[in-house]
Amino acid sequence: MKLSFFGAAGEVTGSCYRVETATARFLVDCGMFQGGRSAYIKNLEALDFDPRNLDFVLITHAHIDHSGLLPRLAVLGYRGPVYTTRATADLLNVMLRDSAHIQEKQAEWENYSRRQAKRKIRRDIAPLYTVAQAEACLKQLREVDYDAEIRPHDGIRCRFRDAGHILGSAIIELWADTPQGSRKLVFSGDLGQPGQPVVKDPTFIEEADVLLVESTYGNRLHKDMAATLDEITHAIRDTLERKRGNVIIPAFTVGRTQDIIFLLSQLVREKRLGKLDIYVDSPMALRATEITMSHRELWDEETRDMLQWQATNNRAVHVNFVEDVQESKALNAIQGGAIIISASGMCDAGRIQHHLRHNLGRKECTILIPGFQAAGTLGRRLVDGARTVRLFKEEIPVRADIYTIGGLSAHADQGDLLGWLGHFRSAPRHTFVVHGEDAVAHEFAALIRKVYHWNNVTVPEYRDSVEID
Repeated sequence: MKLSFFGAAGEVTGSCYRVETATARFLVDCGMFQGGRSAYIKNLEALDFDPRNLDFVLITHAHIDHSGLLPRLAVLGYRGPVYTTRATADLLNVMLRDSAHIQEKQAEWENYSRRQAKRKIRRDIAPLYTVAQAEACLKQLREVDYDAEIRPHDGIRCRFRDAGHILGSAIIELWADTPQGSRKLVFSGDLGQPGQPVVKDPTFIEEADVLLVESTYGNRLHKDMAATLDEITHAIRDTLERKRGNVIIPAFTVGRTQDIIFLLSQLVREKRLGKLDIYVDSPMALRATEITMSHRELWDEETRDMLQWQATNNRAVHVNFVEDVQESKALNAIQGGAIIISASGMCDAGRIQHHLRHNLGRKECTILIPGFQAAGTLGRRLVDGARTVRLFKEEIPVRADIYTIGGLSAHADQGDLLGWLGHFRSAPRHTFVVHGEDAVAHEFAALIRKVYHWNNVTVPEYRDSVEID
């Protein structure tokens, strides 16, 4: 059996693993690389194998760094099935279309800018894929129930277990027939932080021959929820009441946006905050929220209780979903009193950049960053203390307060990851630490060896291939 790492090896984005067995060849995840100017080229070069030779694809969840190259895989010739959970399939119907729209607009903007600068151009930049290509790819989705065993190909069986990361997210357990007998592979996907709103806690797995475990926060601990809510309360009250500015929150449209709405409602319910005007400036966030509402069977008990409270207290938390472009632009005229949630979560594209452009330079405003920011992204530069950032070819001074709210992460932290690993009854024969920045992944691998005395724990490099007996 051969395992190849085509992404999320020594970095956080681009999750994509190819498995070749005696009977099948398939991918687990097909994610897009994000962050930095090199991302476009890296995405162009990412799938440098013949997709026509694949038998099937498994997707752990809908975030673009795990699913965003599915349309490109299809463009390059893959015509087989893509298996994922029902909620993930619903979300991909929204997210891949939106991703394609962003690809088209970014290519259009870059080509326009080149012409304005009168640069010599051999050919226009093409999007990674178009909306039409994304829509065609969606026909390949095959929906799977949590915990149900499926057989996607001869000699392969697998099941999707709740990862507690976002709606529909999954850990994949997979059994492959080999000449030496059946071998079990486990792909953690992105593991959620226990106790987060909306979704249930991650499922524990007890055994594996081969394990791929994420390490996004493998070197740190999140703030506890009580401290996180204290910090959010302070940031919002200080901004809205004392400074009378706006609070801008870059958030992923799936998972993070719904969590933030839930937690802000909780703070109002507890009378720690007064009435709030929340603007969710993302058509995709509205679609994602509608999908979340349609999958109530996946909610935890706290979410069910909060929804009942909101139904009778909708004036206390006024949530406005903004779809129209002109309505989105009108938000930039608001000088104070607004909480604006917008994508992308790492500030690298989308409507959030317009809100940052109009609010970063104002000392009465606050930018509240609720999640991980990958190296090379605009969000990471803000977290690292940049004094100016470049937006739309313009240098913008950073005068607003920047809050990094680690406790809202949808990812398990170091303690949660170790706790999840602690449920394995014995050490896997091979453990690969993936989906973490290089230094973080190596630190977490060393910690696993120290705490659990697992000897065969390694950090693969991009495009490594490993033969597994």
